[in-house]
Amino acid sequence: MPKLWNQTIEEHRRAVRDTVLETAAQLVAEQGLRAVTMSRIAEQSGIGRATLYKYFPDVESIIAAWHESQIRAHLDELAALRDRPGTPGERLESVLERYAFIQQQRHGHGGELSALLHRGDHVAHAEQHLRRFLQSLLAEAAEADQVRDDIAPDELTGYCLHALAGAGSLSSKAAVKRLVAITLSGLRPQIALSDHTPHR
Repeated sequence: MPKLWNQTIEEHRRAVRDTVLETAAQLVAEQGLRAVTMSRIAEQSGIGRATLYKYFPDVESIIAAWHESQIRAHLDELAALRDRPGTPGERLESVLERYAFIQQQRHGHGGELSALLHRGDHVAHAEQHLRRFLQSLLAEAAEADQVRDDIAPDELTGYCLHALAGAGSLSSKAAVKRLVAITLSGLRPQIALSDHTPHR
């Protein structure tokens, strides 16, 4: 089979898969997980049920695949912010702020859907990946004297992730930015007591 034909088929399959994922996610957001069927997803995606079953066995597998693609996109976005020009402190602030807004967006997932989305292996793998790269960035910022070095980077990573998880309950952009600012204030290098003790 010609290479160009192979590429065309692969692109078509990817396009169908992407359409199915987005359609299913939208339907679940509008109607709830239990109300969405394979027939409805196929109809809204513009494909036959038989074709849909060639891609996915059930609604849950579609939603899990959609969530995995969302996580991958978020990690890529955070990595791009980490790798852009600027000081380690500036890049760290950009990463933490974007992470906080991602947490805020996740707040819309209902109980049953949230349980489904967060039980896959891909979630644990993504969290480990995020921890490693955030820890590396914190270590880099500490070396540049832009982050405190009296606490190990892995502990600071846990502090950041736990603190910014609170963005999930915030309703405004301003509130998220305030949370990020408070989190960053806890990361700043500590001034020794002797540095600001008045001389007698």
